[in-house]
Amino acid sequence: MSKSSFLSAAEEMQERLGSSLCLAKWQQVSLHLPTGLTNSCYHPPLHEIDSSLLKDNPGALHNTPYKKEQRKIMLRSERPQECSYCWTQEDLGNLSDRHYRSGEPWAREHFDTIVNSTGDEDAIPSYVEVNFNHACNLRCSYCSPQFSSSWEDEIRRWGAYPTSEPHNDPSHFNGRRKPIPVREDNPYVDAFWEWWPSLYPKLKHFRMTGGEPLMDRNTYRVFDYVLAFPKSDLHIDVTSNFSVEEKLWQQYFNYVQQLCNTNIEHFMQYVSLDTGIKEHAEYIRHGMNFDHVITRVKTFLANIPYRNSLTFIVTMNNLSVLGLKRQLEIILDLRRNHSKTYQRVWFDTPILRQPTWQSLQILPSIYVKRLQDVINWMQANLETDERPFQGFKDYEVQRLQRVVDWMQEGSKLSPEYVKLQRADFYRFFNEHDKRRDTDFLKTFPEMREFWEECRYHAQN
Repeated sequence: MSKSSFLSAAEEMQERLGSSLCLAKWQQVSLHLPTGLTNSCYHPPLHEIDSSLLKDNPGALHNTPYKKEQRKIMLRSERPQECSYCWTQEDLGNLSDRHYRSGEPWAREHFDTIVNSTGDEDAIPSYVEVNFNHACNLRCSYCSPQFSSSWEDEIRRWGAYPTSEPHNDPSHFNGRRKPIPVREDNPYVDAFWEWWPSLYPKLKHFRMTGGEPLMDRNTYRVFDYVLAFPKSDLHIDVTSNFSVEEKLWQQYFNYVQQLCNTNIEHFMQYVSLDTGIKEHAEYIRHGMNFDHVITRVKTFLANIPYRNSLTFIVTMNNLSVLGLKRQLEIILDLRRNHSKTYQRVWFDTPILRQPTWQSLQILPSIYVKRLQDVINWMQANLETDERPFQGFKDYEVQRLQRVVDWMQEGSKLSPEYVKLQRADFYRFFNEHDKRRDTDFLKTFPEMREFWEECRYHAQN
């Protein structure tokens, strides 16, 4: 099949951006309002929003002094250290997320304004991702109390996990790291709603995450606003675990049906699911009912026919490798059944980097081959002009190849570092089994040899 427009746009921006510029630093923002933290995308570390600046300028939720300094570094054709993930991918010869994001229309249309800016200006973002609340009913293995109230309840009861540096230690989540409970006043949420009337007309993508946004009242406040003031160029995106109680699910489903029948551009449903093997998925994302999630995915695709798509977020961690092909088979099946005139079923494969003991880079090299075999299988099942929407996209293969390339960089890590991470892998999941009545070896029998090695390092 001819090269996709998405890949072509990224390649074009690779030429136009030069060595350092990323339009997302201006046009995209991720807001974590329970803790007053922000970044432009999920790769750089979160940094604090100065609440004292919000009274006179709610746009300071995005235009922080720190972020303006990072913009100036880019405009000087230098690489900000916080964007190291993209620099690593580019040094490996790959297109990075700065190329892909900057190539999308919501960012690309601002290219001339940005390259002619000083970095001091306030930008109104066209892509906003917001977490209003950390309320969540799951305890995913790689999550934390900042993003899950269920995790917060667990560590209050049991304390930190006994890794080399105590993991999710309750003492760490104090001060600015402690999420503001929904029942208390939150200056960051207040500033957001003050900013919203001036932000909304410029928005192209608005994405709600969590926590679990289906459990948050602000999600439905946004929906009510959009229904009252529909915007024909607006993409609404929601990330969910699709595992909430039935009453909430029905409330949400009814709202989405209304939104997709009004004058908006598109509704994107993101569903977090890290593997296609039921037992693995329920272990990684504790509290999930895998069958329930797949049933709701099919219900969504079958009963909301207008202006929508669904994307699986496959967070690539060291427990997702064995079930990845099965998950991609499920995605192909959904594409064949539900993508008729446009692609309705998508997936993304972001790399997990924290906590480090769940990283792909600490796995033995045989797991690299497992992932490369998946890529080879994808190459044999590419979308064609004769069978549109039925196979894999060229950039989906390219993105998974980036994962493999990054995984192989683990061979450059020091042996002592890898031993420490493997020891912490055992310490964490051994404690996980005790607290949550799970069984690692029963769930992942193929990983016994790796588990035993991790146990050895933990005990020695």
